[in-house]
Amino acid sequence: MTDILKKFLTTDHSTRIQVLHLGRAWQTGLAHQDLPPVVARLLGELAAASVLLAGNIKFDGSVVLQLQGNGPVRLIMVECTSQLQLRATAHLRDPGSTIPDDITLQQLLNADGQGRFSVLLDPAGRQAGASPYQGIVSLEGHTVAAALEHYMQHSEQLETRLWLASDAHHCAGLLLQRLPTGSAPGAAPIDPQSTEATWVHCQTLAETIKPEELLAETPDTLIHKLFWEDDLLAFPEQDVHWYCPCNRDRVAAMLRSLGQAEIEDILTEQGHVHIDCNFCGKPYDFDAVDCAALFLDASERLQAPGSDSLH
Repeated sequence: MTDILKKFLTTDHSTRIQVLHLGRAWQTGLAHQDLPPVVARLLGELAAASVLLAGNIKFDGSVVLQLQGNGPVRLIMVECTSQLQLRATAHLRDPGSTIPDDITLQQLLNADGQGRFSVLLDPAGRQAGASPYQGIVSLEGHTVAAALEHYMQHSEQLETRLWLASDAHHCAGLLLQRLPTGSAPGAAPIDPQSTEATWVHCQTLAETIKPEELLAETPDTLIHKLFWEDDLLAFPEQDVHWYCPCNRDRVAAMLRSLGQAEIEDILTEQGHVHIDCNFCGKPYDFDAVDCAALFLDASERLQAPGSDSLH
């Protein structure tokens, strides 16, 4: 099944409907992240939510969703660009601890009531010194969907409903969003009672969906199953890709910045230098020969034995 986002609009332009299904992209994202199953599920749900929101931004940039607290999970963060390039990570307070599969979102991140849900909108062309838009609310609800609905209602004043699901193979989501009357270009004035009826109707249908259906069905099949009696305006589907900008060259530059003496100390102690990307978890290993090549000048690095194996 392909990694796609499908977008629809009710014919009265009052309700946005979006369906997302990720398979390969999500498996790529989990490949280097050793997370307890319950944390991986939460990360997948937040990743699905970020794509659903990023599909609506009107600028070149990214949406960052972040759950932060003082429980067993210190941070869950996902980022999705306006080109639907996704990355996601979770950091545990004690990576060696056992986290039970039935623990709740509040127990994981909000045991002391100080947990926070934040949304950051970061334009790609933001000038140096300019701050991105950031909204922060208390962490409410027992699911990622409930926490995000609370944020959208209290920070963005947008009525939004979300159904999210995730496992080791897929993550998926369904979004309903009530649009301000007359917000769609060319939309005619609409009776508020009519738009209210549309909103209630769409929620009633979406409430019937089960998490296993979200994960198993294609977006087209799911929409047909829920809205087969409704005429919806459909938009072109959009592909979603996993993307983390880490690479061996960037890691090498970071190691070079530490200085030769510190790298040699690590080699003496450990025999090699091992770095995991702080975001996606991808591992990078540098042996003694690799580390020596770090401190050659550019022309010498090109001629170093095995240099073409560094990339």
